[in-house]
Amino acid sequence: MSLLKQKNIIDSAMNLENILSSLPDYSGNKWLKRSLKTLAKIVKKDEIDSLEWKILSATLKDLEKGFRVFYAYRNSRKVTIFGSARTPIESPEYELAKAFAHEITTFGFMVLTGAGGGIMAAGNEGATPDNSFGLNVKLPFEQSPNSFIKNDPKLIRFKYFFTRKLFFLKESDAIVLFPGGFGTQDEAFETITLCQTGRQPPIPLVLMDKPQGNYWHSWHNYICEHLLEGGYIQPEDTQIYTITDNIATACEIIQQFYRVYHSCRYVKDLFVIKLNYDLTTNQIEQLNLEFQDILIKGKIELIPAPKKLKQENISLPQIGLYLQPRKFSRLYQMINLINTFSCENYPYCPPQYR
Repeated sequence: MSLLKQKNIIDSAMNLENILSSLPDYSGNKWLKRSLKTLAKIVKKDEIDSLEWKILSATLKDLEKGFRVFYAYRNSRKVTIFGSARTPIESPEYELAKAFAHEITTFGFMVLTGAGGGIMAAGNEGATPDNSFGLNVKLPFEQSPNSFIKNDPKLIRFKYFFTRKLFFLKESDAIVLFPGGFGTQDEAFETITLCQTGRQPPIPLVLMDKPQGNYWHSWHNYICEHLLEGGYIQPEDTQIYTITDNIATACEIIQQFYRVYHSCRYVKDLFVIKLNYDLTTNQIEQLNLEFQDILIKGKIELIPAPKKLKQENISLPQIGLYLQPRKFSRLYQMINLINTFSCENYPYCPPQYR
């Protein structure tokens, strides 16, 4: 390396440090500095061409748009509806998706779709623009925004599928899939894979078909006959999803999932589950008896809110455990059990759950 190039690199590093030290102090300062350092590494290596810069720039633009639109709705529960863009408006699947979208909004959920035609249009129509988002992707065919979300500020136009998928999963508290083609199958398998491997926090996954339809039952049979019998998945992996043709059942599954369970996150190595209600000592003991196999060490215990969470004024009760990395499907079973626990000792517990 020439002395001139070494000097330029040193000067660039010093300039970056000056920029970082001059940044205003705010909550995301650490992450901004980390992002700028990553960009600086790319520049220093001088191994990125104009096409790669275009990819990086367009990706950041996609992310900025998504973050900006969803920020105002960060505390709203949302359901993503996936399905074919080619579903005819007169089909039973279209009517089912439209009716489901309307029904789930009556329980306070908002709806996300891909903003295209078919099932996506049905979802936006049923939820109405006030209660729905459209996550569009630029394609040479099939993917112009449907009329129900076309001029809404909650329509986001993404350049890349992967940034679009990121927001579908990041923002979703539940996913409902209707019949579809390769795109729908891709969304189904990717969602299940991310849930199975723990890259997606646990959420209810519902596969909906028309009454007496066999689209998802045939799909499930394939999963059992080839993946399960071949030893490629575990029996509990098939419990990540539920198949139904009933709107009330789908809505109940989604609501029930958040009856006691609220959310989860890692705090260093500790897996922390936030709950809507405290668990009793007996209930904690039951969890330890039935789910000892998912622990690396120790027990499932009630824990105080970490200092960082206290600063965010989050006062929900929590349990903590050291979770085996291959046991996320079993985690679904534990959440389902937690959601059956009585909350009768709490005055704000809904009457139907006492």
